[in-house]
Amino acid sequence: MTQAEAAPSELVERYAARAYRVARAITRDPADAEDVVQDALWNVIGNVDAFHDDVALESSFYRAVTNAAYRKAQRTTRQRAEISLKEVLPRFHEDGGPAVIDDWSGRVDEPATRSRMRDALDAAIDELSPADRAVVVLRDAEGFTLDETATWMGITIATAKTRLHRARLFLRKRLAVAMEAPA
Repeated sequence: MTQAEAAPSELVERYAARAYRVARAITRDPADAEDVVQDALWNVIGNVDAFHDDVALESSFYRAVTNAAYRKAQRTTRQRAEISLKEVLPRFHEDGGPAVIDDWSGRVDEPATRSRMRDALDAAIDELSPADRAVVVLRDAEGFTLDETATWMGITIATAKTRLHRARLFLRKRLAVAMEAPA
């Protein structure tokens, strides 16, 4: 069996589940995620002979999934304003000391707290722009390197770092607000 003949089943076996998770997390829609993964599979399969090794194949496939999910999310998501750094930085008192923040970390093992955290994070991720969401999903949820994330999104590493930092601050702030509110 040639590489071209084995490619469809190998791609599906090795990468489809993770690719679906990535696409689902970026698009926030199961049907869109399925479309994205299917389209990416066909695109990579159609060009399988151009790849010299599994690393190139994997990289090309995840780049196709990321780009397609990102484009679909941009089309289907209402335009969100860029997250301003001022909005997400921690607050300080006039004397320069940090504002008191409720430490709810001791309660994270409680089922109700975990459910509340999950709901708050899910809602906050929905508020991110598709670009920021894609960086967070690839780096923090799926564990890809910043280099891979930047490459697959077609951005510089510096841009990926900036988006990731700003998105993490935003998510942290939204989580803190949700956890400080009465249950």
